[in-house]
Amino acid sequence: MDQEQRHIGENLSLAFDTLRSHKFRSLLTVLGVLIGTTTVIGVASIIAGLDHRLASAVKDFGGRSIYVYKFSPGIHLGRLTREQRMRKPLKYADAMAIAQQCPDVEKVAVEIFQWGPGPNAKYKGQEMYGVNFSGVTPDDFQVTNADLAEGRFFTEAENDHRRNVAVIGADVVTMFFQNQDPIGKDLVVDGNVFKIVGALKKRKTFLGNNGADSAVTIPYWTYRKIYPAAKENAIVATAYPGRIAQAEDEITEVLRRLRHDKPGARNSFGMATADSIIRQFHQITGTVALVMVVLSSIGLLVGGIGVMNIMLVSVTERTREIGVRKAIGARRSDITWQFLLEAMTLTGLGGLLGILTGYLISFLIRTLVPALPSTVPLWSVLAGFVVSISVGLFFGMWPAMKASRLDPVVALRYE
Repeated sequence: MDQEQRHIGENLSLAFDTLRSHKFRSLLTVLGVLIGTTTVIGVASIIAGLDHRLASAVKDFGGRSIYVYKFSPGIHLGRLTREQRMRKPLKYADAMAIAQQCPDVEKVAVEIFQWGPGPNAKYKGQEMYGVNFSGVTPDDFQVTNADLAEGRFFTEAENDHRRNVAVIGADVVTMFFQNQDPIGKDLVVDGNVFKIVGALKKRKTFLGNNGADSAVTIPYWTYRKIYPAAKENAIVATAYPGRIAQAEDEITEVLRRLRHDKPGARNSFGMATADSIIRQFHQITGTVALVMVVLSSIGLLVGGIGVMNIMLVSVTERTREIGVRKAIGARRSDITWQFLLEAMTLTGLGGLLGILTGYLISFLIRTLVPALPSTVPLWSVLAGFVVSISVGLFFGMWPAMKASRLDPVVALRYE
């Protein structure tokens, strides 16, 4: 065992001596490996950062929340189908039925809004364009885990009596009331005056904005008073701990019955939870990861071919050396491992340089683009290094075998 370790140590020493004597050639040889490893680290860091940010932002709105709308809430790629666009909106009565008939649902809230750009908000000559204006039932703040920075939420009585009161998001506070208390101030939205009763703390965001921080939220029935034609209702329900799946089944049963969905037909509504939204994101990032593998494989293939070529040149240049080593007792396995370790050392150094470059790219992204989170996962570092070593092993095999098969007599005569 000690002899084998000594052989490995000697071969590694020879490998580093060769790399030191051909620094520039070695760098050009591993450039493909470096690029491939950097691609793996860079893309994996962005995906991991986005995944963490999305999970944090979604669960900030309630890990036990179930979002119900006429089509599936969450991440959508591509256009909605005609059947989805033609679906009837959910009703306030649907939410009340869920509250009464679903034993695993703890709380239910209703949100009403209109499609299109939001109205502008005004305060003393200042104007904020396109605020997220909606009406909600009072339970909505608890269901979506909203935290107050100042003031209070509006009450059931204010909702029932259609009072012109509002709770505003953190960005609205920053826009109009940066150096003053917003509570009790009058805010004008779409020509209607609302007295501010509460201001929310800043919410966790995904890619910089989730709409909650630019929100002006008023009571549900106040919104219906101002916009009697508004029909777009979204329902948010909170399941009891550990009962999310059962609550989803109960909501599905109630809504299918109320919306007259035929047996065997697909649901005429959509549901999503924090976990299902995260799963949707994983499906998207899985495709990105596949593209990443293809791109990095091209770089590694180019690097591997470069390593094989340079090792073949090295074998030719060192033919006489190989002959001398064989003449003084070196075995074929010794020669094979000498060149294999040299190739693996070459690509391993390329992998390490790629990992360092990937870390640098991740740091620069995190520093220069805070909205695009980036964190390097340990698995990508390990995968990048192992794959780079494997490239050296695979593409160094032929040159190593060629060197080990040289006839020592012929090799000693080589000029």
